[in-house]
Formats: sequence, structure tokens, C-alpha cells
Amino acid sequence: MIILGINAYHADSSAAIFKDGVMIAATEEERFRRIKHWAGFPSQAIAFCLKEAGVSLAEVDHIAIGRDPQAKMLNKLLFLAKHPFDSWHFVRDRFFNQKKVASIEEELAVVSGMDAQLIKPKIHQVEHHRSHLASAFFASPFEEAAILSIDGSGDFTTTMIGVGKGHHFEVLDSIDFPHSLGIFYTAFTQLLGFPHYGDEYKVMGLAPYGKPVYVEQLRDIVQWTNDGLFRLDLSFFRSPSKGFVGYGEDHLPVVPALFGSKLEERFGKVRAKEEPLTQHHKDLAASVQRFTEETIFHVLKGLHRRTGLDTVCIAGGVAQNSVANGKITRNTPFKSVYIPSAGHDAGISMGAAQYVYHQLLQQQRVAPVWSAYTGARYSNEEIEAVLQANHIAYKKLGEDELYDYVSEKLVNAGVIGWFSGRAEFGPRALGGRSILADPRRSDAKDLLNAKIKRRESFRPFAPSILKEYVDEYFEVNDVVPFMEKVFPIRNEKHALIPAVTHADGTGRLQSVDAAVSPRYYRLIDTFRQKTGVPILLNTSFNENEPIVNAPQEALNCFLRTQMDMLVMENIVVER
Repeated sequence: MIILGINAYHADSSAAIFKDGVMIAATEEERFRRIKHWAGFPSQAIAFCLKEAGVSLAEVDHIAIGRDPQAKMLNKLLFLAKHPFDSWHFVRDRFFNQKKVASIEEELAVVSGMDAQLIKPKIHQVEHHRSHLASAFFASPFEEAAILSIDGSGDFTTTMIGVGKGHHFEVLDSIDFPHSLGIFYTAFTQLLGFPHYGDEYKVMGLAPYGKPVYVEQLRDIVQWTNDGLFRLDLSFFRSPSKGFVGYGEDHLPVVPALFGSKLEERFGKVRAKEEPLTQHHKDLAASVQRFTEETIFHVLKGLHRRTGLDTVCIAGGVAQNSVANGKITRNTPFKSVYIPSAGHDAGISMGAAQYVYHQLLQQQRVAPVWSAYTGARYSNEEIEAVLQANHIAYKKLGEDELYDYVSEKLVNAGVIGWFSGRAEFGPRALGGRSILADPRRSDAKDLLNAKIKRRESFRPFAPSILKEYVDEYFEVNDVVPFMEKVFPIRNEKHALIPAVTHADGTGRLQSVDAAVSPRYYRLIDTFRQKTGVPILLNTSFNENEPIVNAPQEALNCFLRTQMDMLVMENIVVER
């Protein structure tokens, strides 16, 4: 049975394809379009998935769309009745988006050549947050688990909790738009002077430089309820009837200023782009991060009371808060946490397909998903053809020679572009499309920012560590394949790996498994044999663009930056 999942006309549009419940391929449309968070119809991602699965659209049995315009229709109508005039533009914009979602068979007909009437019966529309829940639970190793989806908003819901068992889950409760922890966090992200869609991670990176002195002042903005949920005091925010995220003709998500004048009166005027980050800004970031964590723990404690389970699966944009994720087992009764590699909206395509396969068709669970490598891949011959067309000198090395050669460059302060195997599904580079450096160098962060990344100095770089050594370097020993959790690094290791130790002594962990990432594992292990350190500094292979997908993009990034070496499969390019 072939199921195609699609996230369309929503930020981070994507496609995923499954055969008998096993994910064959999944990727974001932005990897092909080269436009971050692209939100149109993912035609190229769909074409890629069909090619990887070796099928045509006619051979696909079911098509799952991660959006249901009919969800919570009564709630939407009640909302409109309360705001009949202010809501017009918001409703109009969402209506046109709804029309696009409802006519996806027409889009599929264009890209496949099939008759739209033959496609329509295959389509299932799956509610946004049910797709998130499915992507987390059905991919997890747990037979039974509590489940949480939490983000800005989707299908008029901002938070959904449930319980999963076997091939089925039950929704226990939800929170309606506009009461959203994602909206709360984004409003403060904007207030701190980070206005672009997806900038929230900058607040998370800035927080360790401040003190959470404003937490008490945040408590009446997000009000916890006795049922383990929460509500916003909407007087602090933009009128919800005017809408939040919109999409232009260029298919880019646009977020207007979500904060209201009352929020500025309490916490200060929005920081201008050229204005320096003061201690006030750092303290505000620390406070917002801390209170967000506490609110997540409040929701999870309530979910635990309802389910009594020790395992939890989480997805949604707020589930990308890796600092909060790393604290869950130490601040709630849950003992094990699973978060998919694409916990954000790109994972909607994956979850919608899983929902159809397991929840609707009642098919049994398959093996859990521990690998994010579901994207594009290229052979040595294809890579050589690109380099030859660009008149680039290169050398081709055998496997044994390759790891020795590249690790030697790393030991000698080299910055490496590493392009190996299939691209990752999700926002994190995990050794498929990574830039690597020696974590022992105290100047590595400055070197990377000067040579390549050109980003804010307060943002950390992450450690990729062989999974057998996690306990030796981190205070919490966990399996973290998708770099989705931040843990404290042991005090005695701070000076040894300064490049991946953040200001608060933590690191965003990626535990590397030889069975999942054999080539990346071998490179780190070769570096370990030379240095005694089983870790590499890992950051995404890009420069203010989506992560590179194809050899030409990797080469372009290498040529316009000061990277020392480019490694694509067994092909090495040096300056």
C-alpha cells in the first residue's frame, strides 16, 4: 500500500511517501525552491518522493493532506460572530487558502497528467494537530504513550493532547485559536527585534546570557488553568480577528507584529534592527524561555494526570524548543520523550500519511523511526560531473583514506563542508548536510561565524557525539538522534569542548548511532582515535539559505565562503 502525505499552502510545505507503513522518502519543498519556509504547493517534493518510491501518482493508493478546513467549524463561526467586522480580512484570507487546499486534486492533476476526478477519491484531509500527533506517536518506539501537539495555530487549534495505544490514538482535549503558546513566544521574539518567520530559536540562544527576572510579570499574560491547559490575556496581543500568519503570492509566510501596545508598555518598546542587545533584552529572553518551559511542564503534568503513562510523544512548532525538551524528564513525571526529526510543520506530511495508514485504515505499527535521512542523495559520478562542469579540481579517495584525510584536516583547524548520503528531513543537519569543525578550539565559533555562517555571536553550535560516550560528557544520558534536546555538559568537560558548550554550560545533543549514520559515525570515531574526543562541532550546511540539497548548492556555498574543504561522498575539494 502506497500513501503520499502532503503539507501544502502552509509554512514548510513538504511531502512524504510510505510503502506498507514504512517511510521511503520525505523532504521539504524549500530544499528544491531554495526559499526558506516556502509555503506553496510542494510539487517538486512530491515528484522526488514518487521517484524515490519508484511509483507514479496513479499507483498511489491514498493521498493524505495535513489540513482539514472543516475542522472545528462551529468554533470558527462563533469566533466570527464575536468579531463580525474585524474578522473579514482574516476570514477572507483563510477562505482562499481553504479553497487551495480543497482543490489539491487539480494541482496533482497538473503535475501528474492524471484526471483530477480519478485523484479526488484518494484524498483524505487530516486535521493539522492530528497530523502532528500521528507524526510523533506512530513513529515512536512506544506501544502506549501520552501525546502532545503544541504550536502557533493550525485548523483553529493551538494545542492538542491525547493518548495513543497500538495503531490508534484518542484526542483528550485541545485549545482553540488564539490562545497559543507559540503566539506568545513569537510576540516576544518580535519585541526583542527578531521579526522574521522562524526566528524563535534566536530567543532560545540568547536566553542563557540573561536572568529570568521578569517571569512573575509574564504569569498574567499566559494564565494556567486547573485542567492542565492555559489561556492568553489577549489584551497584550494583536487583535486575533485580524489574523496572524498570512501568505503572499510568493508563498512566503508573513507574520505581522503580534504584540500590542500593552506588551510594549510593560516590557519596553520593540528593539530596532540597529539597536544593540542590552542586558534588559537578554533578561527578557531568559524570562520568556523560562516561563515557556514552565508552561510546557504545566501542560505535561496535566497530561500525565489524565493518562498515568510514563512515556510521551511531542510535535508542533513549540516542540522545536530543544532547551525545554531536554528538561522534561527532570521536571515532569514522564521518563521517556520521543520527538520526530521534523516536529515542525514539515512533519505534517509525514503525520498525515501515518494517520491514514494507522488510524483510518487500522494497519499495524511498523518499526520506529530513528533516521532522518529520507531526502536527496547523489552518487560519486553525479558529483564528479557537477565539479567537471564547473571546472573545479578535486580528488577521489577510498573509504579508509577518506576518513583519515578529513579528520586530519579537522584536527588542524579545518572547517569542513560534509555532504554524505541522503539529506535530512527536518530543520537540523545531522551529518548528511553538515559543516564540521573541531569542538576543542575555543575560537571555532568565531571562525565559523567569520568564514561562513555570518550570524549572531550568541547563537550556539551543537555537538555530535558517538552514542556510547554520551554519559561521559553529558549529565543526562539519552538517545537523541535528531538533535532535539539540550542537556547540561559535565563541568569537567567544558574546557575540553568549548566550541560546543553554550554560555550556560549546555549543549544541543545529537547522539550518533553507527547503525543509523555509519559514515558520519566513522568520521567522528576516526577523529576520536586521533584526539581522544568522540565529538565534532556540527552546524547546518548553508549560509542564510535552506540547507544545501544538491552538489551544485554545496559547491556554491563552498565557493562563496571561506570553508577549507568540501567533501561530497568520496570526492574532496580543497582551496
